Amino acid sequence: MTAPQAPDAAPPTAMTNRQILQAMSGLMAGMFVAILAGTVVANALPTIIADLGASQSSYTWVVTAELLAMTATVPLWGKLSDLFDKKLLLQLSLGMFVVGSLLAGFSHGVGLLIFSRVVQGIGAGGLTALAQVVMAAIIPPRRLGKYAGIFGAVFAIGTVAGPLVGGVLVDTSWLGWRWCFFIGVPFALLAIALLQRTLRLPAVARREVRIDFLGAFLIVAGVCALLIWVTLAGNEFDWASWQTAALTGAGVLLLVAAVFVEARTAEPVIPLGIFRNRTVTLTTVASLLVGVAMFGGTVFLSQYFQVSLGKSPTVAGLMSLPMIFGLLVSSTVAGQVISKTGVWKRYLVAGAVVMTAGLGLLSTIDADTSFTLLSVYMAVLGIGVGMLMQNLVLAAQNDVPAGELGAATSVLSFFRSMGGTIGTSVLGAVLAGRVASEMTKGLDAAGIPSGGDGGGEGSVPDMGTLPGPVRQIVEQAYGVATADLFLIATPCALLALLTVVFIKEKPLKTTSGLERLAEEAGAATDTDRTVVGS
Repeated sequence: MTAPQAPDAAPPTAMTNRQILQAMSGLMAGMFVAILAGTVVANALPTIIADLGASQSSYTWVVTAELLAMTATVPLWGKLSDLFDKKLLLQLSLGMFVVGSLLAGFSHGVGLLIFSRVVQGIGAGGLTALAQVVMAAIIPPRRLGKYAGIFGAVFAIGTVAGPLVGGVLVDTSWLGWRWCFFIGVPFALLAIALLQRTLRLPAVARREVRIDFLGAFLIVAGVCALLIWVTLAGNEFDWASWQTAALTGAGVLLLVAAVFVEARTAEPVIPLGIFRNRTVTLTTVASLLVGVAMFGGTVFLSQYFQVSLGKSPTVAGLMSLPMIFGLLVSSTVAGQVISKTGVWKRYLVAGAVVMTAGLGLLSTIDADTSFTLLSVYMAVLGIGVGMLMQNLVLAAQNDVPAGELGAATSVLSFFRSMGGTIGTSVLGAVLAGRVASEMTKGLDAAGIPSGGDGGGEGSVPDMGTLPGPVRQIVEQAYGVATADLFLIATPCALLALLTVVFIKEKPLKTTSGLERLAEEAGAATDTDRTVVGS
């Protein structure tokens, strides 16, 4: 049941570039917080786990907890943004992040640390979904492209700076690992203040809202079961095991039940009708494949830099700059051109082609690959991802009713995160198996008993303690295994290319989501009056 429009409510007007940039200041600070939360602990976790006296299993859960919570709650935040005040929801997600960060920083046991990471993940899920929803609400699709580059810069800075800042904090005696969590708090508080000051959104018309709590529970439970399976399979238990059967069976049953509930409720968390939209369906599939190919392949590059090329954690973080720079430049340039011309499909197709080529080139690396050649390959991959990833969201947002912007945007973010989780887990298992095989082969060829200094499957050797001949074998094993990951990821990128080819290009709308929502509400009111009058 929809509420009547307030008779004196003025229709939203288009925002100027200055107003948009002011509103985006808070969004950028919030996105930086979300990215920092996932990257700043990368180099600090070994120290954190050792200081808390926790196990390797706990190490996995500290990483997994935030990712699970973020991925599973993205659709919920997206649906809430279609029903409630978007600014208030953004500030609420930032508040949850602050609480989670403080709990993590003051943790004296791994149990509280894992719980705090869940709270952080819920907040990060809100930031991930809502930032793009708010952008679509205040910026017309035709003008949206040129602002995507700004978010690309924030993404690049957060991705590169996070591990470096984390390493410095851990190595600074008077700070320590707890500041890896505290450091995000000032940025989150700044984002809350900036949003309050700069983001002006019309009040949401009051209407009767029925939240689908059962559907939300079934979606979150089903997704968590599958994510736990792909995250732990191959490490904590075998892929073919009773744990796999239990988790996959439970996940599938819960999601089938969720579909049944969502199809019959008045306010579904994920409106199944949006998948009747060809553009939404194809961009969702492409986002899943991009997540598998991009995140699944590149997450192991840092390990390759450190183990196979013998670089320090700080240098390894800096070595990823060519890929981030390529992503930043391509997303900015493509966005500017799309905003000027209104033509966007060619950049989706070109991005998918270049991303496939970049993954293919990276599948040729080994322990002897020069950094110059490696930089070129990473830059090619970054250029492709930059043209593809953000413009998939633009294509979907342009082709759905304004009332479904939140749901459509969060669905794409959800499937991209899901693809990244699946890719990371599956390719991680492939990496462990291939490294063990290559090391055994190399040690046997050198006449060195295998199973000794080389380390076994699932463990990363301490390169500084290995004798010269064994060190060379380990470096070569990780070089070959990492190349295999990119070779496996390449077909996923090729499937993403085939998917975007079938997306139909439609003219970019020149009105923002808020303006379209007002137009749609006005059209519905006129229809109601016509029916009553007849």
